[in-house]
Amino acid sequence: MRILLGVTGGIAAYKAVLLLRLLREQGHAVRVIPTRAALQFVGAPTFEALSGEPVSTEVFDDVPGVQHVALGKGADLVIVAPATADFMARAAAGLADDLLTTTLLAARCPVVLAPAMHTEMWDHPATRANVATLRQRGVRVIEPASGRLTGVDTGPGRLPEPEDIAREALSLVSPSLVDPTLVDPTLVEPVETPEPQDLAGRRVVISAGGTREPIDPVRFIGNRSSGRQGIALAQAAAARGADVTLIAANLAQDVTDQVEAAPVGSGPVGSARTAAGQPPCAVVRVESTAELRDAVRAAGVAADVVVMAAAVADFRPASTPEAKIKKVPGQGPAPIELVENPDILAELAHERLRAGQVVVGFAAETGDESGSVLEHGRTKARRKGADLIAVNAVGSGRGFGTEGNEVTILDGAGDVVGQASGSKREVADAVWDAVVKLLP
Repeated sequence: MRILLGVTGGIAAYKAVLLLRLLREQGHAVRVIPTRAALQFVGAPTFEALSGEPVSTEVFDDVPGVQHVALGKGADLVIVAPATADFMARAAAGLADDLLTTTLLAARCPVVLAPAMHTEMWDHPATRANVATLRQRGVRVIEPASGRLTGVDTGPGRLPEPEDIAREALSLVSPSLVDPTLVDPTLVEPVETPEPQDLAGRRVVISAGGTREPIDPVRFIGNRSSGRQGIALAQAAAARGADVTLIAANLAQDVTDQVEAAPVGSGPVGSARTAAGQPPCAVVRVESTAELRDAVRAAGVAADVVVMAAAVADFRPASTPEAKIKKVPGQGPAPIELVENPDILAELAHERLRAGQVVVGFAAETGDESGSVLEHGRTKARRKGADLIAVNAVGSGRGFGTEGNEVTILDGAGDVVGQASGSKREVADAVWDAVVKLLP
């Protein structure tokens, strides 16, 4: 596997040498990209000798090879250890002022940051906000260890041990890559009936719930979606080994309580991540269609699969007053001009934020004089351009807000490739069965 190891300027840079040797001993090709500050702690000859690869910090080195783009595009995994507060701030802002930050922008593979800094810096609101931004975009930020820091200080902020970083990073690509000698058995809880791990190493983004479009500060245009199907999809994906980001719009109260108590997931992979200080699912809360679109696009850049299970409002008010619209006796309601919202699913299907990405949509339909539920679903599948569309009938106690569901799964041409009925978890597993067949 081709790994890029970024090293930034902190005293913990010496541990990057141990991590480099560990990765090389496992047979991986490793290219070290230090920052200029990192070379104040460990010299380039050390990294070159242990990696067998040249070391550079400058964007303008090897201009004909366009290495600031080629390195990121050719990587299977990027690890930055240590990652300083300054580096994470630059990464969160999308800056590209040296070879490491430009490479990060070009990378389309899993990215892992292992922070190291003093406790006060780690706890600072700016650092916490930057970490949240990076995680929202799909970057794996490992929680720092607690222990002895520079000088006499102790506390959270210590760089995890190289073995822990290697285990965490390699498990994102595939659990099979993790050297068994690096696995701490106390991190893995046995399960009596393990789920198939056919999504191990995959990053998935799932939207759930219904969007709301404000009419004024009090009223909104909404829908009846509870979010249960999206949550079931997240639970099933995590149980099958995926790294899940859940974009949660407005959910039913009991579903909201479920997400806040235990976002998703069980199974050996999810349990290991939880014990290592990482939740098995990152949850991003949104309200409107515009917020949902931004969140899905941000997280989707690093995703292998994007599933749009949220019920997205097709229209929104053209303008929203700052004050509540008053009812005037004797006067009818003022008309509300509506404008069309962006078609998030169609955008994702046609743009493909990442090469080879699988895009899945849901179509909640009712039959009418112009066609049946399935006929409307077929039309939508051909128009949207997604790889799969799960079509389900709604209304009269079906679909929205219920414990069960029934879907017909169509491909992009509108042909039936699967059907499922039962609990929403059973439907979710049927959808993932269809997705897995499309993954390389």
